[in-house]
This record gives sequence, structure tokens and C-alpha cells, in this order.
Amino acid sequence: MKIERSQIIEEVKKGYINACKVLSESVKRKLAEALEQETNPLSRAVLEVLLENAELAKKENLPICQDTGIPVVWVKIGERVEVEGLSDAVNEGLKLAREEGLLRASVCDPISRKNTGTNTPAVIHYELVPEEVLEIWLMPKGCGSENMSALAMLSPSAGLEGVKKFVIDTIKKAGPNPCPPVTVGVGIGGDFEKCALLAKKALFRDYGQKNPDPKLAELEEELLSKINELGIGPLGLGGKTTCLEVRIEASPCHIASLPVAVNLQCHAARTVKLKLV
Repeated sequence: MKIERSQIIEEVKKGYINACKVLSESVKRKLAEALEQETNPLSRAVLEVLLENAELAKKENLPICQDTGIPVVWVKIGERVEVEGLSDAVNEGLKLAREEGLLRASVCDPISRKNTGTNTPAVIHYELVPEEVLEIWLMPKGCGSENMSALAMLSPSAGLEGVKKFVIDTIKKAGPNPCPPVTVGVGIGGDFEKCALLAKKALFRDYGQKNPDPKLAELEEELLSKINELGIGPLGLGGKTTCLEVRIEASPCHIASLPVAVNLQCHAARTVKLKLV
């Protein structure tokens, strides 16, 4: 099956603009649930403002946040799907999204700090699957949350308790900087880069979708509870809701290693999933 380059460009353009300007219903539901449970008056006021901001952004056709992110793209593609110049098409769609959506250009050279002016190139990850499928997942990744992410190469002797401690300590250190209530992606296992990719992929998971492994699903709930006990609260102003969800992905690792990565997402949790096939 062949997918036209023009279709990808158009879908990516529209999808990224939508991700930046329209808060998903699942995120709004999560924030509304947090508002119902919150008792701290200041924290309740913050959650109300976050929900109001989302409605105004949609109504006025404006970005939810001025940081329209470095584009993170996860491409799930079938072995028999043919696309000419897929990466170029994705980046072209993102360039047009910046222009037509009037989005901030946030991508620059890491040494000279010169802005590319296009909010590209994107960070693109590819997942090759046997099915006939092409899905492009888009995430405008703001740096307030990304900068608070962390990775550790733990000793196997640290065990599960060491993993928990690292996750909790990362959230403590982050404090208000990632614009909580956060969504926490955790990668366990693999190697240095694999655990980071697992943590990032976890952030694309839909709200309410637990890890199918019962032990990992239980760990997600335990960490969620412990993080919310920290009392950091919405935007760091205290309260019950520091985290909306913890999502864990795991992979086998070397007998002498225990890699752990924590990737944080801000309260807006902006993602769009495009299904082209």
C-alpha cells in the first residue's frame, strides 16, 4: 500500500495545530476529576484557571501554552506500507503548522543557539510492525517538563525499591517546574537509550489505559499515590493533585544493569494520534 506524501503533510499540519490549540477531552476530564477531589482553595482556583484557559484557547483559536514545543513524533508503520520521503513529509507538515497555526518556533542549534525558524527538525521515532498500518503520533513537547526528566543506570541491587525512590526523587526535585499536575512516563530496563524511549512512548498512552502486566499496573497505582502524597499540587501551590497518571513501560535488561528513565509531561499533555491506514 502506498501513501501519498501530500496526504501526510496535510494530516501532520492539521494534527499539530490541533494538538497545540485544543486540549483533548480525556485531559479535560482528568483535570475536572482533580478539581472535584481537591480541597485546597488555591489549588482549586488553579485547576479552574487551567480548564478556563483550555476553553479560551479553543474559542479564540490560540495555543493552550506559548511553548508550542519541540515536535516529538512516533511513527508506527507496517512493513508493506510504502511512503516516499516520510521524515521529510512529516517535517514539512510541521513547518506548515508553525506558519499557518501562528505557533512559536522553539527549535534551535544546540551550540550556536540559532533558531531554525521552522520549529523543525522533529524528533522522530519509528516502530516497524507486521500489520498494514500507518499511525503518526504527535506531541508538542514543552521544555518546562522535558528539562525535569531524568535517567539513572541503577545497580541491580537497588531493586524495585530503588526504582520507586528514583521516580519519587525525580518528582520532588522537579517541584513546580514541569507545570503540574504532571503525567509521568517511566521506562524500566533495556539499556541507556531504550529506557528513555520507553518513558517517552508511555506518554503517548491514552488516559485510563493501564499496563497490561498486572504487576506493572499495580506499580503505576502505587507510584501515583506516593507522588500525590508529596503535596506539590497544581503548579506547585500545594494540594492533592501533583500527578494525573503514572505510566510504566518495561523491557528486559542486562544482568548487571537496571536502567530507569522518568519523562515528565505538563498538565496540558498535548498529543494527537493520526491513523492514516
